[in-house]
Amino acid sequence: MGLASALTTSVNGLALNETTIDVIGNNIANAGTIGFKASRVLFTTQLSRTLSVGSRPDGDNGGTNPRQIGLGAITSAISKEFTQGGITNSTSPSDLAIQGEGFFVLSGSEGNVYTRNGSFSLNSESELVNDAGLKVQGYGVDGNFSLVTTTLSDISIPLGDLQIASQTQNAVLGGALLSTGDTATQGSLLTSEALTDSTTSAAITTASLLVNVQNGSSVNLFTSGETLSFSPKEGGRSVAAETLAVTGTTTVADWIAFMDNVLGLHSGGTIPNDANSGGQPGVTVTAGGEIQVVGNTGEVNDIEIVVGDLTSNGVSVPLTFTKSQTANGESAITDFVVFDSLGDQITLKMTMALESKSTTSTTFRWFIDTPDDSGADNAIANGTIVFDGLGNISATNSTSTFSLNRDNTAAVSPMQVTLDFSGMSGISTTSAGSGVKLVSQDGSSAGTLSSFVIDETGVINGVFDNGIIRTLGQITMARFANPQGLFENGGGTYRENVSSGTPFITTPGNFGVGTIQAGAIELSNTDIGRNLVDLIVASTNYRGNARVISSVQQLVDELLVLGR
Repeated sequence: MGLASALTTSVNGLALNETTIDVIGNNIANAGTIGFKASRVLFTTQLSRTLSVGSRPDGDNGGTNPRQIGLGAITSAISKEFTQGGITNSTSPSDLAIQGEGFFVLSGSEGNVYTRNGSFSLNSESELVNDAGLKVQGYGVDGNFSLVTTTLSDISIPLGDLQIASQTQNAVLGGALLSTGDTATQGSLLTSEALTDSTTSAAITTASLLVNVQNGSSVNLFTSGETLSFSPKEGGRSVAAETLAVTGTTTVADWIAFMDNVLGLHSGGTIPNDANSGGQPGVTVTAGGEIQVVGNTGEVNDIEIVVGDLTSNGVSVPLTFTKSQTANGESAITDFVVFDSLGDQITLKMTMALESKSTTSTTFRWFIDTPDDSGADNAIANGTIVFDGLGNISATNSTSTFSLNRDNTAAVSPMQVTLDFSGMSGISTTSAGSGVKLVSQDGSSAGTLSSFVIDETGVINGVFDNGIIRTLGQITMARFANPQGLFENGGGTYRENVSSGTPFITTPGNFGVGTIQAGAIELSNTDIGRNLVDLIVASTNYRGNARVISSVQQLVDELLVLGR
């Protein structure tokens, strides 16, 4: 019985050490595998053959201990060592390494699997996948690029295919205005020669047909079918030319409204009347049949209309305007660009004029014009800003919102833009004068996704070639109560198992999971030195068990000799 037991025990020992050598060999073979986790073998004793259970002490005997002979060992566990592997940089921004606990979540035809191997790339459909084509899971985004955290989805990074534009919602203005400058009291005043209606020989009215308008020489100025073009000057700068089609029903009212719109004259509301003419800015017809133009205040709003500014089919209209009043007052001008929801540029002209002064404050009126508004009128908005005696802007009017109509495009209309004047100062010098400028605005033209960056929390930020950065998604991670219980699935992946517990899905850096390092990979945690030492020990143990078998064989041979 004893020799047979020794043989069985030694055979078990050979098998156990073979298992150890197998595991060590696998560890060493995967020393260069990304995200590999080494394993170790744990042994425990088998049942023992009991010769005596022992006895308790009594009056005549001190007691005896049990006498048992072990029947060898068995493998109690082959466990993964989920210790941190070394992290090294890579050349791909899609490579990811986990610093800490947790697993990436991958989706395939057989459901979700989990891995520490973060060697990912983009497939032909711009999806983030591993080397086997399994898709990385995370949170996607909605149409406003906000994370949708209710369900896991495939991570998509459509480089070169995703185009976006950003509508301007806020514009910040800066500069300094000369509060001690001259107050603007009047705008330009221009008056045309007297015009008559050829059908009545009387002065024209707003109801007169344009084709019947004659100048002082009884020359008809307009013909049905022609196209008028008007391009005057304001502040010494040419205003963008606009056109009006002349038909048999076009009236003088249509004509003067056209001129008013091109000039972008602001009127109504709190805009004061012109100090000299007594009227509001605009284009009107006098009782004598003259076309009268009253401009807005401020030197930069001074209007010039000369022969040649009004043409019909490219030929100058013989109409003369006489200028009797020049716009005055301290003023400033700037041009800046904003963007609609499709990324189209809208060029705005802003002028400011010193409207009033008191012993405690200074008021400037601002005007905004643009030919890019869908409406006929270039005058878009106006308002005031007030500076105190220290040149600081009043908090009550440091911001103002205006609308732009984009009905002639597919863009969102109307679009709202908020102006921020809080950075402006009411202090300047006479030599420097007044100046205003655009500091920043939050819109942009259309752009294409050109690159991406993944931060330590797994958020994927897409960088567009127009400078916009938008969230494209967030990579999620899984944590298990017992990662040792995971079932190894091959290809560096694991499956949920009955002993691992269910996965807890969260984002990097939360609830006990580690963070992500982009542009890096986690190396195998195989310790070559330790494994080589363990290999020597296992080999020695193997040889020892083999020697026991050899010794038992010699004893059996001796017994056989005795039997002869």
